[in-house]
Amino acid sequence: MCFELDSLPPIPVISGAAVSHDDLVLEAADGNRFAAFQAVPEEPPSTGIVILPDVRGLYRFYEELALRFAERGHAAVAFDYFGRTAGVAKRDDEFDYMGHVLQTTPDSVQADVAAAVAHLRAAGCTSIFTVGFCFGGRNSWLAAAGGHGLAGAIGFYGMPAERNGVPGPTERAAEIQAPILALQAGDDQNITAEYNAAFEAALAAAGVEHEVVTYDGAPHSFFDRKYEEFSSASADAWARVLAFVEQHR
Repeated sequence: MCFELDSLPPIPVISGAAVSHDDLVLEAADGNRFAAFQAVPEEPPSTGIVILPDVRGLYRFYEELALRFAERGHAAVAFDYFGRTAGVAKRDDEFDYMGHVLQTTPDSVQADVAAAVAHLRAAGCTSIFTVGFCFGGRNSWLAAAGGHGLAGAIGFYGMPAERNGVPGPTERAAEIQAPILALQAGDDQNITAEYNAAFEAALAAAGVEHEVVTYDGAPHSFFDRKYEEFSSASADAWARVLAFVEQHR
């Protein structure tokens, strides 16, 4: 399962960091208006992070993650997937997200990614990365094949393979135009070692710079402050994210 609504990123807060944040409504090229959350450092950033949430869409976990990126000098925008079907209003804990997930398409997600990328570029960011989780991890890697001019694409426990007849990042590896970082869970019941190995092989065959890391014994959605027993995996994953951004920006 994905994060609970009261989950928090397992990342230390940098006390005293000068960060501002705002709720946004962005608009995609097809006219879709969707909710987003922006966090920016005090100094003008050159690096922007587009955060793609799990299947629940935008909620506190991803707003907090955006703040953690901003504390480290990167502008970050976390966005919601369901503007087309659920509008831009805040939602309660009873929101039936799966009914809306089923109405998303790879193209609609990428249209919203493009709007978030454009927003960050307009703010002065010259290097843009995507970071996604679960449903968002898969779509983060697909964003590297979406023509957004990304500097890199990061995914946590995303499904790389074809699903329901829709090609995944594995099948579209030859279209990927940015370095890939995959942070996978070794005890994920659905995203198996075979799927991860096939993804890595496809990226290698396509000549895509990549790193696929699997944390042995870690469950899906291990990157959560509640999972204290996997704190070392979370710390390593966060360090890899920051190093990847630093290397490719």
